[in-house]
Amino acid sequence: MDLVAGIDIGGTKTKLGLVSNSGECVVSMNFRTKEYPDLEDFLDKTAQSVQELIQKMPSKVNLLGVGIGAPNASNKRGTIEYAANLYWKGIVPLQDKLQERMDIPMKVTNDANAAALGEMLFGNAKGMKDFVVITLGTGLGSGVVSNGSLVYGYDGFAGEFGHIAWLPEDGRVDGMGVKGGLEAYVSATGLKRTIVYMMSKYPDESRFRSIAFNDLHGEEITRAAEEGDPIAIKAFEYTGEILGKALANFTLFSQPEAYFLVGGLANCGKWIFEPTQKHMEDHLLEMYKGKVCIMSSGMAEKNVAVSGAAALIWMDQYSS
Repeated sequence: MDLVAGIDIGGTKTKLGLVSNSGECVVSMNFRTKEYPDLEDFLDKTAQSVQELIQKMPSKVNLLGVGIGAPNASNKRGTIEYAANLYWKGIVPLQDKLQERMDIPMKVTNDANAAALGEMLFGNAKGMKDFVVITLGTGLGSGVVSNGSLVYGYDGFAGEFGHIAWLPEDGRVDGMGVKGGLEAYVSATGLKRTIVYMMSKYPDESRFRSIAFNDLHGEEITRAAEEGDPIAIKAFEYTGEILGKALANFTLFSQPEAYFLVGGLANCGKWIFEPTQKHMEDHLLEMYKGKVCIMSSGMAEKNVAVSGAAALIWMDQYSS
């Protein structure tokens, strides 16, 4: 059976899976990234985990390659560079070191680029030539597809929309130290910060007044909004307004047919999608109005990040 190993390296968890040519993650596992602060130990664990996945399969596996999505990753050098949410600092030669442990075709890219490739091959972006995937997790990532190709830029780091200094210079500081950076407002972490902001601004009663910041979770905020909690509803409206205005401005750059919102914050459903669509449409220039939509991932039943990483290898298979 021909399969590709997809690896998604996150600040909290590293997820791995074996992915078929339809994008199905047939077997998967994960481990906590933070338990391996030493890079060599992490790479040993990663290579070992891929072998464990192969051994779980009931029939023989022909592993075609390994695709890896990671924050601040360069597809041109196979490195992770100055990632804010990982223990390994500076420039990390990820691909070269993992290749020493796994002598197999391997590709590395930014996690949001991997998600965009997965959406193009396996999801709702099939047939689209111009679209943007916005990953809303601990931070905000973006993968830009223009004229059917990913926009990598000169050094492989194009499309870092999360670190645009969108709000005033005295605004929140994001994961890369940018004051007013978009991800400090529009991300799972940003939503939690907005809950605290809303409680300081408005006197409304809210369940969150008795919950510590570190105990706040997106699922709980969504549930609170559905039950009419005014602070939760205000927080989602504020977040959607900021993201909608930002997407209206991003449209000036590449005029995508669609924006796909994926990741933990996107799982909040209508509470993030509806205000974002409204405020984007309100702020689009006239020639763009009614032409850009905001969509959810078509890979909901798949492991989006892992299948997206595997798409790095499957893309080559399709083109060969």
